[in-house]
Amino acid sequence: MKKVLVTGATGKVGQAFITKLLNNQEYKDFTVRALCHKRKLEPNQRIEIIHGSISDKKTVDNVVQDITHVLHLATTKESEDTFIDVSIKGMYHLLEACRKSHDFERFILIGGDASVGHYFYPHKKPVTETQKHTAYPGCYALSKVLEEVILDQYYVQYNFEGVCLRAPWIMEKNDLKRHLTFTENSFGSPIWHTLVGNDRAKKYVALKTIPLMLDAKGNFLKRNFVHLDDLVSAILVALTHPKAIQQTFNICMDNPVDYGEMANYLKTTKGLPSISVKTDYYSTWLDNSKAKFILGWSPEYDMKRLVDDAWDYDNASNSKSKT
Repeated sequence: MKKVLVTGATGKVGQAFITKLLNNQEYKDFTVRALCHKRKLEPNQRIEIIHGSISDKKTVDNVVQDITHVLHLATTKESEDTFIDVSIKGMYHLLEACRKSHDFERFILIGGDASVGHYFYPHKKPVTETQKHTAYPGCYALSKVLEEVILDQYYVQYNFEGVCLRAPWIMEKNDLKRHLTFTENSFGSPIWHTLVGNDRAKKYVALKTIPLMLDAKGNFLKRNFVHLDDLVSAILVALTHPKAIQQTFNICMDNPVDYGEMANYLKTTKGLPSISVKTDYYSTWLDNSKAKFILGWSPEYDMKRLVDDAWDYDNASNSKSKT
C-alpha cells in the first residue's frame, strides 16, 4: 500500500486531488493522510485526518511516519506573520522528515508562476522551466521562490526524490466569471472597480460589461491559467512517473488567455460588452512543452472551454435554485 500525505488538504487543489485519487482505480492501492490546519475535511475510510501546522516539527515528524508520497500544497498569501513559518520552517521540516524516512518515495511541490514574475515583468520569449527566479514584490512570490530553491538544494545535497509542478492561476467552477466583473467582490486581481472608480464600476455592473485588460503598452494582455482538473491530472501523473524525479514542470494551458480574444468570444456567445482597462502589467506565455514531452501530460482546457464552463456553472446553479 502507498500512503500520500497532503498538506493544505482542505484547499481547492487538495480536496480535488483527494477526490480524484480515491475514485481512480489506477490508484486503488493509495490511501491519504490529510494534514488540516484550521478547516475540516469530510471523513472517508481511506482518509486519515490529522490537525496541525507544518511549522511545528513534532507534528510534521508524526504525520510523515509511514508516508510514501507527499503532496505539498500548504502555503500562505501576503502574510508577513506566517510565510516564514510555513514556507521555510514548514518546508524544511517536511523535507528533513522525508529524507530520514525509510518508507518515503516521492515529494511533489506545487509551485506557482509567482516564482518567475507572473505578469509583473516583461518577457521577450515564452517562460520555460530554465528561467531564473524573479519574484515580484511581496512575501508570497518570495515564498514560492524559496520553496523551489530549498527543494532544488535537497536534490544537490541528498539526491532527494522530488518534483515541482509550477502552476499559474488555478480556475474552477465560476472563478473566471467572478474575475471578469466590476463588482466589489470580484475574484483575484486586478480589482477592477479600483482601476476605474466606483461610479464607472457601478455603471459597468448594471450593463453587464466585462473588463478587457490591456498591458503596459496598451495591447491586449495575455495571461496564464490552468483549470483545476488539468492540474490534478498532472499531479496524478507526477505521483508515479519515473522521469518526473528532480524535475520542474510548467503545468498550464497550451496558450495564455488573450483578454481581447476572450472579450470577443464573450460578446459573440453571451452578448456581453467589454471596456478596455489599462494596467501596468505585461503579457507572458508559460511554456508547457516539457510536461508534454516528458510526462505525456496535456491540458484539456482552452480559453473557450474555460469561459463556457464558468458561465454554464452559474446557469446550472441558478436553475437549481429556482426548482
